[in-house]
Amino acid sequence: MAGLEMAHAAGSMKRFYKTASVGAVDDGQFEILLDGRPVRTPARAPLRVPSKAIADAITAEWNDQGDSIDPRAMPLTGLANAALDRITPEPQAFAAGLAAYGESDLLCYRAEGPDALAARQADLWEPLLDWARRRFDVEFAVVCGIVHHPQHAATIERLRRAVEARSPFELAALAPLVTISGSLVIALALAERAISLDQAWSAATLDEAWQAEKWGEDAEATRTLEARYREFEAAFRLLELLE
Repeated sequence: MAGLEMAHAAGSMKRFYKTASVGAVDDGQFEILLDGRPVRTPARAPLRVPSKAIADAITAEWNDQGDSIDPRAMPLTGLANAALDRITPEPQAFAAGLAAYGESDLLCYRAEGPDALAARQADLWEPLLDWARRRFDVEFAVVCGIVHHPQHAATIERLRRAVEARSPFELAALAPLVTISGSLVIALALAERAISLDQAWSAATLDEAWQAEKWGEDAEATRTLEARYREFEAAFRLLELLE
């Protein structure tokens, strides 16, 4: 399946199969088949997933391709590849990298002004920090401005353990939620269904929404934000399919 590796490394390529389907594997996993042949990840691992729902969704991505394969239109396939190639070999190291976002979580850095923006941040962000305080028995240092302020060592340790407890596929889904939002707390709250997808996105993009309200929308910024949302939504969908 060298062609599949090229599809992920170099953009779109000509479709080389007729039909994608799902096959069951003895260990309770499910594999993706193209014309009856198993798909492999870019690192040559079999593309096997832990639930039939995920396998069906990935198969749909492959069947929905036209004459050319566009990896950008296959986000679940990309997340599954990441889970198998990047995370499964060293899950603790990957989890530690995600947990490090707790040291500079978006929700802990508030605007020095105007007062209306600071108030909106408090209204939207403080309940999420309160949830994390209760859920993980942690404290957060909340500051005004963007200068880094260290968090309590116990807070980082407990958040790290919470992330490390997740499976490679959960970590693959969690990663875009963390990196796009800039907040480990938002990602964990969404992963545990303490908030909805819309609530998570509103919290993650509060500053962008404020800027658009005050200065008007910028077409390029809007396109970028829409692309980020598609990634964010796909990651949440993977979490849902894992249930």
